[in-house]
Amino acid sequence: MHRSLPRAALAASILAFAVSTAHAAGWTVEGRVVGVQDGDTVTVLDQAKAQHRIRLSGIDAPEKRQGFGERSKQHLSDLVFQKPVEARCHKKDRYGREVCAVFVGQRDVGLEQIRAGLAWWYREYAHEQSPQDRLAYETEEDAARRERLGLWQDQAPVAPWDWRRRSGHRTSSGVMGEK
Repeated sequence: MHRSLPRAALAASILAFAVSTAHAAGWTVEGRVVGVQDGDTVTVLDQAKAQHRIRLSGIDAPEKRQGFGERSKQHLSDLVFQKPVEARCHKKDRYGREVCAVFVGQRDVGLEQIRAGLAWWYREYAHEQSPQDRLAYETEEDAARRERLGLWQDQAPVAPWDWRRRSGHRTSSGVMGEK
């Protein structure tokens, strides 16, 4: 019996380590933002002069031709264009973009888009966020709604995923109805 205690402790330690590092898995891109495609996609030029097309994780911003789309893009540009960023990436999407939380200093750019009322918290992908990020994104979206900031000024704002589906809008990836 006492021989199994060290094995159980070892197993518990391994499990705790695996759980703690599972969310931390991924890679980091550091560089300068050289392009802003819309309210949730940027291009980062790294030190090796490689370009990275980055989709901000946790948010979905209005399309450029959708209400508040240009304002969302401009706000993101004001936050990041020509600034050094750290992108903490966890996957590539179906279009080859790196999906990342993007930071200017300590500021989470996706959270700033939500806080300004210029993006939705993308609940469909909330499982990819840490519990702390889920809480922060949800709290800031609720506050922006209450204060009627940005797109929440509209009487019935249409989420980008619904707008794409309804309009048959082709995205930059060429796919209708998806981003």
